[in-house]
Amino acid sequence: MKKYSLLIFDWDGTLMDSQAQIVNCMKSAIAELGLEPREDKQISDIIGLGLEEAILSLYPGINSGLLGKMVQTYREHYLFKDKTPSPLFDGTRKVLDSLYQAGYELAIATGKSRRGLDKGLHETGLHKYFPVTRCADETRSKPHPQMLEEILVDYNTDASKALMIGDSEYDMQLATNAKIDALAVSYGVHNLIRLLKQDPVGFIDDIKQFPDWLEKHNHNHN
Repeated sequence: MKKYSLLIFDWDGTLMDSQAQIVNCMKSAIAELGLEPREDKQISDIIGLGLEEAILSLYPGINSGLLGKMVQTYREHYLFKDKTPSPLFDGTRKVLDSLYQAGYELAIATGKSRRGLDKGLHETGLHKYFPVTRCADETRSKPHPQMLEEILVDYNTDASKALMIGDSEYDMQLATNAKIDALAVSYGVHNLIRLLKQDPVGFIDDIKQFPDWLEKHNHNHN
């Protein structure tokens, strides 16, 4: 028996190296609407949250009309205008393929919108690995546990059999709130010290290390 049979991945900063594109799109939207500029670091920090929550974090007290405009403007840049490359992290496709072939159930829990994730899945051709995905505009934003709770229901799997893999403290908090173990990846938007404060079961420095980590932990469980 495997300890973990359901593997739930975050998208941005975990599978896809999209930090530069997200930062650029946010800065373009901010400039277009004439809002007070924000530093790259401030914007990187909110990657992982749903778009509305991210904007509210950057601009506390923003009125709802301007919030709506900001959401719309960011999406136009992200979906259509911005051409910053967002490659998969090196080795991602091979890792996912090996997990898929080994019979693991795979899912995505992301702060992206459904259109944003579908664009990423379409461009990378990773659809087949992820029959179940949840986005922030379909459920509640991280760290609320709703997206993980829904994934568990879709797969009819107990929380104790699932593992959340992510690069932000929001991913770690999301897992804790859903009573699911979390594995931190140190190569994304939040640094390892910040991630370890959330008490994950472990960490990896490269997606290519994941199969070995998983094998070891599932093996030791037997």
